[in-house]
Amino acid sequence: MNWNSKENERLIKAILALKTSDGAKRFLRDLMTENEIEEFGKRLQTAEMLSENIPYSVIEKKTGLSSTTIARVSKWLNNGMGGYKPVINKMHHASIPRARGLS
Repeated sequence: MNWNSKENERLIKAILALKTSDGAKRFLRDLMTENEIEEFGKRLQTAEMLSENIPYSVIEKKTGLSSTTIARVSKWLNNGMGGYKPVINKMHHASIPRARGLS
């Protein structure tokens, strides 16, 4: 993956330019399919649940993700580029409801 390509740099700058929840929703909906948005939301929920030591079986049931996808998220959460943990910490410090409380 080349994060420094012109296209990827523009994508990162576009994401950083988002200032509101509404703007982010509109941008993401135009950028991705509904299924992609749902999938990424479930992956973030999975990372939150894994960080709370919730068992795979519970995560699988709540998210509908396969155990393979949950294992992949766990791998990225613990040995990836370090992207999940700071986001999860910021969300929790901003009083965004934790994954445990999500349906």
